[in-house]
Amino acid sequence: MTLTELRGPITVFIIIAIVFVVYVLFAIIRSQRKKISTGREDIIGKIAITYTDLNPTGTVMLDGELWKANSDSGYISAGTQVTVNRLSGLMLYVTNK
Repeated sequence: MTLTELRGPITVFIIIAIVFVVYVLFAIIRSQRKKISTGREDIIGKIAITYTDLNPTGTVMLDGELWKANSDSGYISAGTQVTVNRLSGLMLYVTNK
């Protein structure tokens, strides 16, 4: 095979490689611009479901995880939606939604 016969496949390969590199660069840039979704800032204001009765302490389910919780608004029965007001260590402080 001569170089002129390989020109077409080489050009196609180079174009595919360039498109792939550009795609990867855009994916990296997009991931770096995403808002951080961990930590105290992400938890406060979220909605959780009481797993046990809160009288005033108990357990809630938040994003698929069980957390110890303390009710700021008195007794809350199991299965109720609550809002996370604050976080102290591993204890969530919640109120009725």
